[in-house]
Amino acid sequence: MLIAISRTFSAASHQFEKPILANQAIAFKLSNMAIRIEAARQLVANACTRMDMGLPYGKESAMAKCAGSDAAMYVTTEAVQIFGGYGYSREYPVEKLMCDAKIYQIFEGTNEIQRVVIANHLMKEY
Repeated sequence: MLIAISRTFSAASHQFEKPILANQAIAFKLSNMAIRIEAARQLVANACTRMDMGLPYGKESAMAKCAGSDAAMYVTTEAVQIFGGYGYSREYPVEKLMCDAKIYQIFEGTNEIQRVVIANHLMKEY
């Protein structure tokens, strides 16, 4: 959703008589947003698969929560950058989405706690 909104905005916004989407820096931002989202999805899928199979999934679920919430914050921050000054305007949804994304790094165990969980699992494994 946010990638589509950012792409549409960057295709419609012009600077130096061309859409800002034509700027490689914007294209890289959109690409990195997509990479982070897909990586988080795959971590969630892995944790769910392990749970469905009856395998331990504590480390994997902590990784998924941490990566997913970090991805949400990264993606919304990049979207605000793409939108420029409009990114802080309530006229566009990116301002609210960035505020909403921050809470995912905090509730249900902060990302720092998730990293402790992951580290504890790693210490037991190696």
